[in-house]
Amino acid sequence: MYRVRVRSVPPAVLALRRFPNPRLTGIGAGLFASLTMFVLACVDRLLFDGSELVYGLLFLPVSALTALWVRPADLVTAPISVPIAFAVGVFPISGGSEGFGGQVMGLVTALAVHAGWLYGGTLVAGLIATVRKVRLMRARRRYVLAQGRGPAGERTPRAAAAASASPSDAKPVRAGAGTAAAARRPQRP
Repeated sequence: MYRVRVRSVPPAVLALRRFPNPRLTGIGAGLFASLTMFVLACVDRLLFDGSELVYGLLFLPVSALTALWVRPADLVTAPISVPIAFAVGVFPISGGSEGFGGQVMGLVTALAVHAGWLYGGTLVAGLIATVRKVRLMRARRRYVLAQGRGPAGERTPRAAAAASASPSDAKPVRAGAGTAAAARRPQRP
């Protein structure tokens, strides 16, 4: 009698599997990050009087979620859209003075002061996007090798031998006839 060994999944993995797993386009990921950071900055201004620490700490998980939720074809956009979202979100807590020039100077000053959080969130998004891309490339390579094709698309010797092993499907070809000619004309016995 055989015993089947069942591996138990850790509770942390089960909890992570319950989270939503959307696949956003590059533009959708940028909009998600920008709108989320703007709303979080407004909440930060109302509840914590525009605390830089709270805003920076909230920026890191938004960066991670943006990099996790972007679809595989648009992975390169995650580290690009996250700094833009940071700049959009920092506007409510920048604390500029009256007028357009004062608001712009407040925004530029806030971006300079919060550069550590900006770089940290961009690094988080870049690392997650890089790891996801490497895993996708490895999975693609395993798939291609499992299909019996080499890295350049040619068949491996084992797959070629298996393909030519069935002689019942082979037709006799006239000496000197090319493969294109053999495919076009029916062969005479």
